[in-house]
Amino acid sequence: MQQEFLEHLLTFVSENKKELFRKNIEQRTRHLTVVLEDIYQPQNASAVLRSADCFGVQDVHIIENTNKYTLNPDVVLGASKWLDLHFYNTEENNTAQCLQTLKDKGYKIVATTPYTNDVTIDKLNLDDKTALVFGTELTGISQQAMDMADEYVKIPMYGFTESFNISVSAAICMYETTKRLRNEYLKEVWQLTEAEKQKTLLNWCKKVVKRSDVIEKDFYARQQNNT
Repeated sequence: MQQEFLEHLLTFVSENKKELFRKNIEQRTRHLTVVLEDIYQPQNASAVLRSADCFGVQDVHIIENTNKYTLNPDVVLGASKWLDLHFYNTEENNTAQCLQTLKDKGYKIVATTPYTNDVTIDKLNLDDKTALVFGTELTGISQQAMDMADEYVKIPMYGFTESFNISVSAAICMYETTKRLRNEYLKEVWQLTEAEKQKTLLNWCKKVVKRSDVIEKDFYARQQNNT
């Protein structure tokens, strides 16, 4: 039934937008995901989401311990509506809840830090589902996140500055890892499943079709009457 509703809703979408949907859905991945811990500057929060959309990373996990995650509309430029955002802000320890949830789903937790001597981003093994964790602008990743990480990764740097801006770090890491996924791995490894594609397309349609909730209610009412 969901497929039938998706096909119905697509009739309200322009041909240009439908073509974009068809092209972009084939490049979406959940094999790689991004975790943001206590990011508080709106321009950084927004820039990471914009990069995630550009590189096809469908899920972003947002931990709010002491800082609330806010967006700058002039930076994000609507990118957030094409992503699945997962917020963790109801527990005493939201970092532990987020990372354990991802571990339970089969993700390897990879902490991004310039201070731990481990692999560079271009050498990171991507055979397993991977969650890249980025920390707050001032202090970086928390000790809790460091302790729960399965691996540590860093970006090679050749200047005097100790670290990149958080949004730059995230963009570099997403570029490098998604490029390698597409070049070195079978599509079956990193692409969305058919069920995930269908659900994501449906969510995208609902974002662009006016009064999609009314259309959905009417569609299922007619289906019920026809049975």
